[in-house]
Amino acid sequence: MTLGTLFWLFVAGFAVWYWWRAKAIKDFVLQAARRYCKTMDVMLLDDAVFLRGLWFKRDDQGRIRVWRRFLFDFTSTGEERYTGRIIMLGQRIQHMELEPHRFS
Repeated sequence: MTLGTLFWLFVAGFAVWYWWRAKAIKDFVLQAARRYCKTMDVMLLDDAVFLRGLWFKRDDQGRIRVWRRFLFDFTSTGEERYTGRIIMLGQRIQHMELEPHRFS
């Protein structure tokens, strides 16, 4: 086995690991969005969240963590579509919010 082959095996393994981890995080955020929408008495649309930001930031202890911003769509009346946001730092949700919207 050559060094080039080992390199490409490592790259492929890393890609599979990253995809698996990203899917687990997205599933976690989707469940959090469902719960948040239920408590706020709105309906989550499309049953999906979308990663819209990825960066590195420091947490409260000064360690560098991955910062992620997810967006999701919701409705309160069934007619209009609004956007909600979830901010994650590392493995924890830091902030959740809904756009100003009409109440049904």
